[in-house]
Amino acid sequence: MTNWNYQLTHFVLSAPDIRHLPSDTGIEVAFAGRSNAGKSSALNTLTNQKGLARTSKTPGRTQLINLFEVAEDKRLVDLPGYGYAEVPEEVKIKWQRALGEYLQKRNSLKGLVVLMDIRHPLKDLDQQMVHWAVASNIEVMILLTKADKLASGARKAQLNMVREAATAFGGNIEIEAFSSLKKIGVDKLRQKLDSWYNDIPPAVEEEAAEE
Repeated sequence: MTNWNYQLTHFVLSAPDIRHLPSDTGIEVAFAGRSNAGKSSALNTLTNQKGLARTSKTPGRTQLINLFEVAEDKRLVDLPGYGYAEVPEEVKIKWQRALGEYLQKRNSLKGLVVLMDIRHPLKDLDQQMVHWAVASNIEVMILLTKADKLASGARKAQLNMVREAATAFGGNIEIEAFSSLKKIGVDKLRQKLDSWYNDIPPAVEEEAAEE
């Protein structure tokens, strides 16, 4: 199995919706989560690049679909954060529409990483995201972020609780504790991404168009 070098990941473009994305071929893995779940920090830690994804003290700054290339036809996608964000309602609706459209219509989407603060996991929007992915036969990895905020016993208890709760979703779901600060779970994330990029035949735009 190829071990991809995530340090070579580079930014490609930001798009307001799927019509502005490049052709729907290859394999994409999307990162989704509430606005304060630590998505940008996780992407920066994964790629060992401090400034790849913008981190902000103000949750909800990621208003666009951000695309990064790991290797040819292998991409990471940073989706707009959902949930808390101090923005006008019409802006929230626009984000949600772009998010939903990407998740439902992008054929090259093969895996979804859902990030949740380990102290506040499985909020309603998180559960909706996982339910949607399972219904669409998309594999899910749940990262319980900010794991350094809990002592090891509490961390393990939260991890076990979420694993138990996730059995209700069905589908193929892996759940791991993650900390950008302490580098907890980074190897597990890389292994999962490697498996997605290696094991699944890439989507071919021509075939998708014929169906």
